[in-house]
Amino acid sequence: MELSKNAKIYIVGFAIIAVMVVGTLMFVPGEFGGSDDSGGETAEEEGYTPWTDNWLANLGFELPGETESMLFAVQAAIGAIIIGYFIGVNSARKKADAPSAIEE
Repeated sequence: MELSKNAKIYIVGFAIIAVMVVGTLMFVPGEFGGSDDSGGETAEEEGYTPWTDNWLANLGFELPGETESMLFAVQAAIGAIIIGYFIGVNSARKKADAPSAIEE
């Protein structure tokens, strides 16, 4: 089976990306941690003081981790819906603007 030119380009591109990812994970020393905690700690080390309070914590309530994860997933889904909507609208406009064989 002969591969098309585009298929060969995609295969080579994915192979290069795979080598870069595996090489980075294998040969770069260090600990891969989340940036949520390290960013806040670094800011406090530099002398930053927050100008707002966590109003939920002041009321004696804190969201559990599952709820925070769910809110993050909902936020990502809303963003994906918005992006998908605009991609679909642009695709439909291109199809509507294209000359049709039926009209001829």
